[in-house]
Amino acid sequence: MGIYIYMLRCSDGSYYMGSATGHDLQPRIDQHNAGSYEGYTFSRRPVVLVWSEYFDRITDGIAVERQIKGWSCAKKEALVRSDWKNLSRLSRRRAGKPSTG
Repeated sequence: MGIYIYMLRCSDGSYYMGSATGHDLQPRIDQHNAGSYEGYTFSRRPVVLVWSEYFDRITDGIAVERQIKGWSCAKKEALVRSDWKNLSRLSRRRAGKPSTG
């Protein structure tokens, strides 16, 4: 069993990153829109699925989810548009500062 990593656009324009195991993502999106669980999306409904990717290995999917959660809104929007040139530009280090990692 693998995992879907997904991004929702909320009614307030913000983005929510989530994950769902299995091979069908729609029931999880329906739960968000129904308000089945209190959390980030509960007061920001309706939500719309704007990006998802399936990973065979759950650990790979979780790593990608954590990475994208730390991205700026502009970077997330570039991913949604599949704008790889802009995503690459937004990923560059600023002002030649050395990496801390």
